[in-house]
Amino acid sequence: MTKQTVVIVGAGMMGSALAFPAMENGHEVRLVGTHLDDDVITECKKTGKHPKFNKKFPSGVQYFFFRELKEALAGADMVIGGVSSFGVEWFSEVVLPQLPAGIPVLTVTKGLINLPNGDLLTYPEYWEQECCKRGIEADLNAVGGPCTSYELVAHDQTEVSFCGRKIETLKYLKSVMETDYYHISITTDIVGIETAVALKNGYALGIALTIGVNQKEFGTDSEIHFNSQAAVFGQATREMTKLLSVRGSDNINNRAVGFGDLYVTVYGGRTRLVGILLGRGLNIDQAKAELNGVTLESLVVAERVAQAVRVKAEKGLIRLEDFPLLMHVDDIISKKAPVDIPWDRFTYCET
Repeated sequence: MTKQTVVIVGAGMMGSALAFPAMENGHEVRLVGTHLDDDVITECKKTGKHPKFNKKFPSGVQYFFFRELKEALAGADMVIGGVSSFGVEWFSEVVLPQLPAGIPVLTVTKGLINLPNGDLLTYPEYWEQECCKRGIEADLNAVGGPCTSYELVAHDQTEVSFCGRKIETLKYLKSVMETDYYHISITTDIVGIETAVALKNGYALGIALTIGVNQKEFGTDSEIHFNSQAAVFGQATREMTKLLSVRGSDNINNRAVGFGDLYVTVYGGRTRLVGILLGRGLNIDQAKAELNGVTLESLVVAERVAQAVRVKAEKGLIRLEDFPLLMHVDDIISKKAPVDIPWDRFTYCET
């Protein structure tokens, strides 16, 4: 295809990692930091490397401060949203109104918003609503799946899903971004993909609790115990499947994306760290203090989903006892309850 201009807004790790496949496909790439990313952009301009990556960006990537967004957007063919879940409202209020009308947007931001009636809203749905209120023409798409930024930068074989309303837009985004190491499925099921990959955060924390519990019992240098991790992983998949069913998006592809993302999150990243600390016996405030400065999106997702489940259960639409892992994770986060994994509530009797 002809050379496209790809603008990435937000110099976080995942958004920045997507500069690699885009640039390596021969496109022009412009990385724009948010108002909080000046230090990152300064480092990129100086060294050609993101401060969190071991590998330099491909030659030719251009770097812009947020105050230069208008300049960076000139002639853009697509935009990648690279903000964290804590920047969702900011992206809606500040960035989306500045984008050219109808330009394809691909967001890496993961999470859910819980409504007072117990419904959950994915971030693309939220942005669509906000754009509609403001009369903004937007073509919003998202990427989900088992992918860590540093492994994408290292060109580890990666498979993700792009989701959006328009299949033609998704085909275009795939053609721009897909490489021999970055493999892309496409689907119009935004709710299913974005719900699955958001749910994995809270449940990965629940699985990581077992690592900390075993370290507390056997020592931090003890052998890793996999039985307990696998047991909680199994319960997590059951609960995630039920929540996808509630959203009307329980199919094998959405489950595969969600479970794959759950797997990779358990084995690396911030959610694993906080789960281990909680399992060792720290309360949530102590764990946050230990990880000072680390963005803990998993805590927000777990609390929001738990609140939604409680509302649905009060209305008699679902059974609270079907979500013992989620409820325990929520108690640990919101009530500072000690870790006491409810093993007996994971078992079942099927005839």
